Amino acid sequence: MKAIADTGLIVAFGNRTDRFHSWAVEIARNITEPLLTCEAVLAEAAFHLRSVSYVLPLIEDGMLQVSFEIPKHQKRLAELAERYQDRQPDLADLCLIRMSELFPQHTVITVDEEDFRIYRRNSRETIPLLCPPRSSRR
Repeated sequence: MKAIADTGLIVAFGNRTDRFHSWAVEIARNITEPLLTCEAVLAEAAFHLRSVSYVLPLIEDGMLQVSFEIPKHQKRLAELAERYQDRQPDLADLCLIRMSELFPQHTVITVDEEDFRIYRRNSRETIPLLCPPRSSRR
């Protein structure tokens, strides 16, 4: 599976009490290559899980691969921040939108379907998403 990991997937995978934990574990079982992500997502996940020691080994173990450098894409991130200012996107979301532009064959795995259904890559293209089933979102 060629995919990009958002914070919610990592948090759900690492927290057995998270309502999306079973879904995240199933996603992890189907990983055939590292999920791409960015440092902003890792920082958010470590914050929500209250454990850097949990998040960093996910890179070492090959579940995640950091594949984005903010300074190289700062101009595009600023454009995206301006475009979506009404949604008040966080840095991780902006990075994932940009990553989706850079890796168009990759699906974004997220629990944040509401925002990611609004965001567009390359201005008009929908971003391919993998989200938890609607029945588990209540």
